Amino acid sequence: MYGAPLSKHAKKVMLLGSGELGKEVAIEAQRLGVEMIAVDRYANAPAMQVAHRSHVMDMLDPDQLRSLIQQEQPDLIVPEIEAIHTPTLVELEQEGYRVVPTATATRLTMDREGIRRLAAETLQLPTARYEFANSLEELRQAVQKIGTPCVIKPVMSSSGKGQSICRSLDDVESSWNYAMEGGRAKNARVIVEEFIHFDSEITLLTVRSVSGTTYCEPIGHIQKDGDYIDSWQPHFMTVEQIKEAQHIARTVTDALGGYGIFGVELFVAPDKIYFSEVSPRPHDTGLVTLVTQDLSEFALHVRAILGFPIPGVTLLSPGASHTLKAWEEQKEYQIDGIEDALSVPNTQVRIFGKPETKVGRRMAVALSAGPSIEVARERAKQAASHLKISYNQ
Repeated sequence: MYGAPLSKHAKKVMLLGSGELGKEVAIEAQRLGVEMIAVDRYANAPAMQVAHRSHVMDMLDPDQLRSLIQQEQPDLIVPEIEAIHTPTLVELEQEGYRVVPTATATRLTMDREGIRRLAAETLQLPTARYEFANSLEELRQAVQKIGTPCVIKPVMSSSGKGQSICRSLDDVESSWNYAMEGGRAKNARVIVEEFIHFDSEITLLTVRSVSGTTYCEPIGHIQKDGDYIDSWQPHFMTVEQIKEAQHIARTVTDALGGYGIFGVELFVAPDKIYFSEVSPRPHDTGLVTLVTQDLSEFALHVRAILGFPIPGVTLLSPGASHTLKAWEEQKEYQIDGIEDALSVPNTQVRIFGKPETKVGRRMAVALSAGPSIEVARERAKQAASHLKISYNQ
């Protein structure tokens, strides 16, 4: 039973991280009568604009984090970003608070080292070869061991921040510096990965709920500097490849446990499927599900974490997404061309409403459906090309 939001019987959900994905989660939760509390490190974040109330705080500060959660007493704590003091969440869960999907899953997946060791060493899933490094000199040794080209990432970052391809030993220092700039948790540690020569990179959205485990159709995507540019659904895979992908996704999500949606990232290579990463929450490439499925990834996540049944997921149409990014840092901006973007058939636009632009920051997305993936991708690209960011100096 749910009381009305802001009443004593309200179901209260706290978002830790309030970006564009959290905004869609908040909207879906409010459709089911949930009281939403949005938290982030800066004011007026996207989810804050639609939540019942919000708080600005440093989520890496254990005392601030604990104090706020004890003050609000949420029924569910929903981490939406990596930069959170996860040991505090583990402690709070032991004290009776509910963390989505679990505090342990959040701790492991916020740290590339934790999830990679779980997948490769404990679960024996196929992954790229990898090494870790705590200094520039250790990084040089790791790169020599793995070989070039290789991929270097901070162990804690999001949306590709700090990720680069190291093509020779001459690139090691610049890759290290870039990783240190992009890491989110003040952790001077990186992972060095073998460069997998893959045919495609996919996200397999995997939902754990009271109804069991459900999979969405594979989502293909293209990334640049570790951050996605466009995505499409469904991505063609053979029956055997889908079975292999689902086996990997089931294995890792069962190990993590809890209810909710997991964005399982996989490399589809000619010889096999490789596990890459997993996010225990809606995935940015899954924005496409807003136009492709009867239940978007956000609706699925909310149903799952609230304990409601999910009998299945229906793909209604092929679809695609294409992002709009900013390439300047400004406090004031405007997005133009929305009317022209919406003139493209079967197209929607989501303007995220972030309070300021930063270099490479995702500010909006065009979403298009179509009779085929090719048509949908062309429509989304065309719509996104109409969107322009202008600055008032």
